[in-house]
Amino acid sequence: MTALPAVPTIKRERNKTLRRFTANRLAVAGLIVVLLLSVVALLSPYISPFDPAKQDFAALLQSPSAAHPLGTDELGRDTLSRVLYGARISLSAGLVSVALALVVGTALGLIAGFVGGWLDELIGRIIDALLAFPFLILAISLAAILGPSLQNTMLAIAIVTTPAFARVTRAQVLAQRELDYVQAASALGASSGRTLLRHILPNISGALIVQASLAIAEAVLAESTLSFLGLGVQPPTPSWGSMLNTARGYLQTAPWLALAPGVIIFLTVLAFNLLGDGLRDALDPRGRTR
Repeated sequence: MTALPAVPTIKRERNKTLRRFTANRLAVAGLIVVLLLSVVALLSPYISPFDPAKQDFAALLQSPSAAHPLGTDELGRDTLSRVLYGARISLSAGLVSVALALVVGTALGLIAGFVGGWLDELIGRIIDALLAFPFLILAISLAAILGPSLQNTMLAIAIVTTPAFARVTRAQVLAQRELDYVQAASALGASSGRTLLRHILPNISGALIVQASLAIAEAVLAESTLSFLGLGVQPPTPSWGSMLNTARGYLQTAPWLALAPGVIIFLTVLAFNLLGDGLRDALDPRGRTR
């Protein structure tokens, strides 16, 4: 008797995962917000009504109006345009830093979990040392050492995010390497690299996707915090965090300056967290029996 092809089974599992995700309305809402923010970030040069860095001293601290839906700041710059351009900075920082952390952290976790021994101990001690510091405190310290710029902000966030990916990957590899399919691959002569990349990595990708979606929310918040403290993007480049920092001095006279970036930061972080929770529930192996 010939074995049935595995493709239909894989397709059914994917359909079940998709149905579980779409059944979660909050997760779908988070996905929609993330997609809208991504479109805004890509199209911000075309949809922004004004140049975000252009100063208009005849329109200082104007309240929201038809010409300026979110008002203007202390230099007469259009707040809506700056918020739209700020989406590009925040999402770029979140995606790039998490992508770097994902690559490095996954590689370290694969090596530590599969090879074991003294290499696992060494990587584990480094990870534990980084995790001993609070996330934002370590990011602020690294950004202060590296210097204020968008590139250094991304690097600092990537460094403090890497241990989480390494720990998740190592735990998944330890669970997978004792399963029958890994033992069978080794018995058939597959090399360690092939076993890791072709067999183990695809089976732990779900956990990494969930971790990445949640890490992006942390990265966006970290970038806003660093920019708020003057350690991130430098003026006149618009950033949600730096906009909040400027708005501190005008909370009584121009509260709209703080409202716009504050709300968009909240919605962005909430959307990525909802998306991550939905992906976790949809990709949870325990949910496949339901």
